Parts: sequence; C-alpha cells; structure tokens
Amino acid sequence: MFEARHTMDAPTTASADNGTTGGGSGWFTPHTQPTTPPGGEQETAEGTRLAGLRPVGRTTPDAEPDPSGQPAPAWSGTPNPAPAEPSSPEHRVPPQRAAPSQAQEASPDAILIRRTMAEVAPVADKVTSYFYALLFVRHPDLRPMFPAAMDTQRDRLLKALLTAAEHVDNTPVLVDYLQNLGRGHRKYGTRAEHYPAVGECLIGALSKYAETIWTRELEAAWVRAYTTISQVMIDAAASDELRAPAWWYAEVVSHDLRTPDVAIVTVRPDQPYPFLAGQYTSLETPWWPRIWRHYSFASAPRSDGLLSFHVKAVPAGWVSNALVHRARPGDILRLGPPGGSMTVDHTTDNGLLCLGGGTGIAPIKALVEDVAEHGERRPVEVFYGARTDHDLYDIDTMLRLQQTHPWLSVRAVIDQQARVQLPDAIRRYGPWNEYDAFVSGPPGMIRSGVHALRDIGIPSERIRHDSVEELVVVGP
Repeated sequence: MFEARHTMDAPTTASADNGTTGGGSGWFTPHTQPTTPPGGEQETAEGTRLAGLRPVGRTTPDAEPDPSGQPAPAWSGTPNPAPAEPSSPEHRVPPQRAAPSQAQEASPDAILIRRTMAEVAPVADKVTSYFYALLFVRHPDLRPMFPAAMDTQRDRLLKALLTAAEHVDNTPVLVDYLQNLGRGHRKYGTRAEHYPAVGECLIGALSKYAETIWTRELEAAWVRAYTTISQVMIDAAASDELRAPAWWYAEVVSHDLRTPDVAIVTVRPDQPYPFLAGQYTSLETPWWPRIWRHYSFASAPRSDGLLSFHVKAVPAGWVSNALVHRARPGDILRLGPPGGSMTVDHTTDNGLLCLGGGTGIAPIKALVEDVAEHGERRPVEVFYGARTDHDLYDIDTMLRLQQTHPWLSVRAVIDQQARVQLPDAIRRYGPWNEYDAFVSGPPGMIRSGVHALRDIGIPSERIRHDSVEELVVVGP
C-alpha cells in the first residue's frame, strides 16, 4: 500500500511517516500541523496534537441527517442552486502517468477500498449528499467554508477523497495529486484540525451505503488510507505556507472583449506571483464568494508581473460570465496558488507538438513564449483548433509569434471548413518521434487528442495535459 514517506517533487518536502506500515496512528490523527511563518496572515492550527476520533459505523440518533440527504439547519436560507461551469478548463489535474504494472498485485487495503467503491458506485449521489449532511450537522462551524449554493460543489470534496483512496497503489500519481490538493485547500481556510472531521464523516457515509459488505477490516483499511491521504495534504500545506500566501489579491488592469463571449482579462497581483508557463490558477470573483474556477495563464512570466487569462463565458457559468461580462478595470479578484505540470522540460531539445482548442490556446501561447525566452530554437508545432473562424479569437497573436520565430509553425484547424477534427489533422504531418506533446482545451478534445497522439506512436510519458476526468483536482 502507498505510504506517506516519499521524496516529493520540489518545492514541497517529504511528508512524515503516518504509521500505516506498523503500529497505527489512531483515527485520522495528523502527526504534524502547519506553522505560521513570520508575519503570516493566515490563521493556522494551534500547535497541539489532535485527539483521535471515535470509531464510526452508524451515526448517533441526534446527529442523523434528514433521510432525503439534505443537510440540516445549515441549509436554511440557501439560494437557488448555482449553475455549473463546464468541467474544463475548470477541473484540472496532473498529466496522466503510467498505472502500476498489471503484474503488480494490489495491496490488501487497495482491494478492500476498491470493493467499497464498486459497492457504492450505483448510489454515489446519495453517498455524497449524506457525507455533506453528516459534515454540516456534526460540524456546523465548517459550513461557512463552502459556497451557499452547493450543487456545483456538492460532489467535489468527496470525489477527491474517493479518487485519492482508489489510487493508493499508484504512488507517483497520488502524491502529486494530494500535494496539489493540500496546497490548493489553503485558500478555503482549511486547517489541519479539519481533516479528522472530514474523515469521520467519510467513513460514516461509506459505512451506511456499503452496509452489506462493511466490516471492521474494511473500516480499518479506509482509516489507514485516509490517514495517509490527509497527512500528505497537511504536509504539503505546511511546506507551502512557509513560502507563499494562501491567496493573492489581484486588480483587473485591462479587459479585452475579443468576441461576445471571450475576454482576455489582465490582472496585477498585490505581491509577486511565481508560476511557470503552462500552469494555471484558481480565480474567485467578488460577486460569487467561495466559488473558484481554474484558468490557465496566457503568457510566460512577465517582467511587469501582470497575469493574463483567456475566459469564455459559458451558459449558466457564474464565474466565467462574471469575468467576461461584469469585470472591469479596478475590480479586485482573488488568486489561488499555481498548479499543473504542463510545462516545458528545458533540459532536453525535443520539439514541442502543441494542440490547443478554444481558450486552450492560452497555455500553448505561454509555452511558445517560454521557449523563446530561453533562447532555444527547438521546433514548436502548434495546431490551433476551432469550430469556426469566429472561434480563432487569438490567431493574429499566434501568427505574429510565427513571423518572429522561424522555429515556430502555427496551423489553424477549423472544423466547419475542413470537416476534420483537430486530432485527425496531426496525422497528416510529422513524424513526431522527437517531440513532446502538449494538449489543452475542452475535455472531449483532450481525450481524443491524447488518443490520436498515442496512436501515432508518442508514448504516454511524453504527453502533457491538465484535464483528466479520472482525477479531478477539487476543493471544498
């Protein structure tokens, strides 16, 4: 089974051993808690060890939520449900990595956890509703950390926990995923002492809806898995707290409406914001507090410190519509930490094969600028996909970059004109044996793009993207 002690990728540090390999550590009890750096603004947990939680199987009568799955009094006054944003570019995760070898046997805990997953899959919505009902009834102090309207957020935290638990044997994917979650959760005000409450309610919800198979052995496996998961997240948050704030304030300095539903929004952070070309961040607007959406940086880091994002207003999208139709210079947004691994490896001279669809061209543009700033002349091939000419809102910028850099080639692929999908277009060119591939755009385009790239012989480890439905980087 996955253990919590690993050599982590920079800038985080190795997390502490949580005792899953011997001895046990009690109910979801973190071994370390974040410490406040000198001058830190964010409230952190007190420096005391958390008390272990009581074992959970059934809820006590006075804590039982309504059978309908609706939270108790914490829901009073909740407005109409918030319209949902699309899953991309909002839902972001590390690029896919190879799963454990088929020949490798699953650990005993992984077998038990996956058995639980299979049991509750048909009633996942009920499990989720019950989980939040337990959380808000037992720990009403946590309710303000969540948006008032919970329809978009309802399944996110639980899905993240279940996803992480399901990948207990895939250490490289799991560690990266959990570190990103731990750092990202700081902006919600998450502290170390919140993790036991979440773990308790997770076990309560699972035990209720997997009642026919639930055993002490199964419960113990989930306790060990969640203890490991929470420890990695806590350690990542603690490490991140020593070097970065939980969020940045950023003033909108320009708002360029390129089409009726696409805007380029440029902001000035209140303090330096370190990131890499190809990464993304989460944005919160003043009009919808506690509702965050992810957007890629549309340029490499700039000397003036400004950050730009390409935003497409989508039907029923609160954040995207606010950014496109309501935001104006002078408005103040909040930014979460940077994330994502769709970055250029400057230790190689491999060419870059980039597929960008819609506003997915934003991080592709940033990658091109990054190569240029490093003074490299490695070939970069960009396929810019769109349904119509109207959707090629940034083609002039890409063509100007092509005129400036002879190693760059930009090809527009318009579905309605060529009657060909973007992934199919790459098969007409190449070969791509010496190229690293980058894919950015809507989920469907990413799935088909990755499939096409593998089909032409590019190995999975050389394909980078930040949207995979199997792992959704989420927050409460």
